[in-house]
Amino acid sequence: MKDIRTLRKDIDSIDAQILDLFAQRMDCVSQVAEYKREHGLPVLDRTRERAKLADVASRAPENLGNSAQVLFSVLMDLAKADEGNRMGSSSKLVERIKRARRSTPELFPQTARVACQGVEGAYSQVAADRLFKHPDISYVRTFADVFEAVENGRCQYGVVPVENSTAGSVNQVYDLLARYKCHIVRTFRLKVDHCLLAKPGAELSTIRDIYSHEQAINQCSDFLASLGDSVRVHICENTAMAAQMVAESDRTDVAALSSRFCCELYGLKQLASGVQDMGNNYTRFACISKELQIFPGAERTSLMMTVGHKPGSLYRVLGRFFALDINLVKLESRPIPERDFDFMFYFDLECPVAAPEFSALISSLDDVCEEYRYLGSYSENV
Repeated sequence: MKDIRTLRKDIDSIDAQILDLFAQRMDCVSQVAEYKREHGLPVLDRTRERAKLADVASRAPENLGNSAQVLFSVLMDLAKADEGNRMGSSSKLVERIKRARRSTPELFPQTARVACQGVEGAYSQVAADRLFKHPDISYVRTFADVFEAVENGRCQYGVVPVENSTAGSVNQVYDLLARYKCHIVRTFRLKVDHCLLAKPGAELSTIRDIYSHEQAINQCSDFLASLGDSVRVHICENTAMAAQMVAESDRTDVAALSSRFCCELYGLKQLASGVQDMGNNYTRFACISKELQIFPGAERTSLMMTVGHKPGSLYRVLGRFFALDINLVKLESRPIPERDFDFMFYFDLECPVAAPEFSALISSLDDVCEEYRYLGSYSENV
């Protein structure tokens, strides 16, 4: 048997041949792209692709059949990505995105009618005040009501939380993004500091019931555990609603996990401040609109996709991002209602909407997934 150094030299020599052949293959791909562009042919040719993979499987050694198909699938994905770039491939969605970019104002609006869940003092209201200079806020009871208000035109925009750096994604909002035909036009990261608020005269040692939103409760789990078993924790619809309820209560042994804005707003007393588990606790809010608007500087995009139930389906999607050098910053899965063990995948991508790679990706999504939905391209404010 050869020693390890000799074997590695052999591998290096083979790799050099592979690299040379790969360069030759991609040169042929560029010529194919030019031919397809001149003759109006599409990038994707499923018949050719299936025949090629079947041929590879039949010619490869028996123990390498699957591996050979994976290798050639990657090669073809790289080829399609390159062809799409060279051909300037387009689709109905790409053209719709281009129209939205042309029709969207250069500046984000300073005032608008905005739907927020909760009551005055809610974190959504704070986010809306940061996103818009003079928002006309319409408060609604649930996150679904925010989407309803935007979709039926009662409000131009809605502001909803999508994820927290400590407690993770707000799953209900992701499910609503799948259900309603709204678009994300901007996101905003808000520093969240939770306080324990009670009526004047209350003391921490006498508190028996604490109310707050589920996300806030999850973000303050260590603090709540330190209070002992004598304190009961109750979920309510909103942190500001919890503060309002405590303020209107006749009891002095109830408290709310809420914001410092609500302390002054509802005439409450801070029993403890900064009680979240993590000091750098941020919540990311999305501003949604019925109309597709893409403001200048948009460099983040959100997509929803379903992929087939077969090996490598998700890998092919991720491979397309890699082939186009597009950074994936978030990947989330959610079950699809009324479909047993079927999941929708949510992707957040970093890529300027004006970049050719972005158009190449959008034009080629049909090739790598069963169905998809474009949620919008936007910039994120901090």
